[in-house]
Amino acid sequence: MTTLDRPLVLVGCGKMGGAMLDGWLSSGIVAGGVYAVDPMGAPDYAGRSGVTVVKDAADLPADLNPQVVVMAVKPQMMDALAGDYARFTGGGTFFLSIAAGKTIAYFKSKLGAEAAVVRSMPNTPAAIGQGITVACPCDRTDAAQLALAKDLLSAVGEAVSVDDEELLDAVTALSGGGPAYTFLLIETMAAAGVKAGLSEEMAARLALVTVAGAGQLALASDEAPSKLRENVTSPNGTTLEALKVLMRDGDGLPDLMTEAIAAATRRSKELGS
Repeated sequence: MTTLDRPLVLVGCGKMGGAMLDGWLSSGIVAGGVYAVDPMGAPDYAGRSGVTVVKDAADLPADLNPQVVVMAVKPQMMDALAGDYARFTGGGTFFLSIAAGKTIAYFKSKLGAEAAVVRSMPNTPAAIGQGITVACPCDRTDAAQLALAKDLLSAVGEAVSVDDEELLDAVTALSGGGPAYTFLLIETMAAAGVKAGLSEEMAARLALVTVAGAGQLALASDEAPSKLRENVTSPNGTTLEALKVLMRDGDGLPDLMTEAIAAATRRSKELGS
């Protein structure tokens, strides 16, 4: 893991920004110190060792030369403040964004054509350090900056990268929206359990712990999910009967999920344009 020897500027200390900052402070990666910019004053971090909290970009020191500026505010807030950080373009500073739908071209329009930008797409489990984030560098981002961006993103889970920014639309559809699809699975399993005669409390707990446990098992196993599924499925057993319904051609889960991911990918492209 690379350690920053110059300050990091974190713009936004909400759930995701705060989770990242907690991870950085725990790992020691931000040895150069952190300037946290938050209009609410980030009370959870004011007074923390290595953290300087300010309420606005104008409050940052005039001679500040950060190694990286992390843009962690909501996408709808970005228009009002992104340009305030254009003064850091150049000088070896790069920008790391976790704002959904905001393209590299968007940030260059706000920060300048010379800006080194890494656009990334995290998902909500990052808030508990269990996320996965996909990063994409621009033409001005060098290998060391991309590696550092991935180290920073790894504070809240796994981090991988792609070279083609257009792939972030599919990433948004799959892993960005994936937690919602998983929560829906838990809901529908529980509801089906109630219809099968279980109490609401029992069905909800069985569905929740089963999905969570299956995910952990898949992560820990060297076997592919398809093999794990086969391992649970006895010939002529109860699971097989359920899978015949779930994997039915035309209206089964594989076809529905393919359609859902395609729809979300299309919408991501629309929002990005």
